[in-house]
Amino acid sequence: MKGKDLRAKNAAALNEDLLKLRREQFNLRMARATGQAAKPDQFAKVRKNIARVKTALVAARPVAVPSKQAKTTAGTSRSGKGAV
Repeated sequence: MKGKDLRAKNAAALNEDLLKLRREQFNLRMARATGQAAKPDQFAKVRKNIARVKTALVAARPVAVPSKQAKTTAGTSRSGKGAV
C-alpha cells in the first residue's frame, strides 16, 4: 500500500480500507491466539498500513480556518473564575 495511492482516494474509500485492515489485524490476532499464525511479519505490515491510512485520512480532512474573533483570557485564572 503506497502513500501516493492512498492520497488519491476519498475519505469514504479510506475509511473502508481502514475497516478492512482492522478486520485483518483482528483475524491475525485470533490466528495467533489459536496457534495458527503462519506469517509473523504480517502483524507489522498490517499495523503500518493502518498508520498509513490514518495519516491519509488526516491529510484529507479540510483545514479549519480560525475565526477573526480572538479569544481573550485576560482577567481569568486557570480555574475559570474571574480575577479576584
